[in-house]
Amino acid sequence: MLSVTEDNRLKKLLVVGDRVLIKPKNPSDKTTSGLYLPPTVAEKEEVQSGYVLKVGPGYPLPGLDEDEPWKSKAVKYMPLQAEEGDVAIYLQRHAVEIQYEGERYVILPQSAILLLERAEDLF
Repeated sequence: MLSVTEDNRLKKLLVVGDRVLIKPKNPSDKTTSGLYLPPTVAEKEEVQSGYVLKVGPGYPLPGLDEDEPWKSKAVKYMPLQAEEGDVAIYLQRHAVEIQYEGERYVILPQSAILLLERAEDLF
């Protein structure tokens, strides 16, 4: 499992708003019957999965106590459900693929995530 640590090169990246940075899992390049698929077919699958590496601060909330909210300097955010270390299943059509220091990542809004798997005890 991938995680962001102090010595990790991803610490320089800041994810903006309701966006999530994901390291895609390597899709299977082989069908169940044993046929090998070209990379273009595997990338066009509608639903993908990957590891959540970084999350943005969330959805900005308006300042309700001021008459002129644009003058407020402190912005409050509603945090996202996704957390670093989660496994996300997401819609590929909403993902933007980027290359950063030779690695492939995707950035997508939290609304494109269908399911999160968290490795913590619920009981």
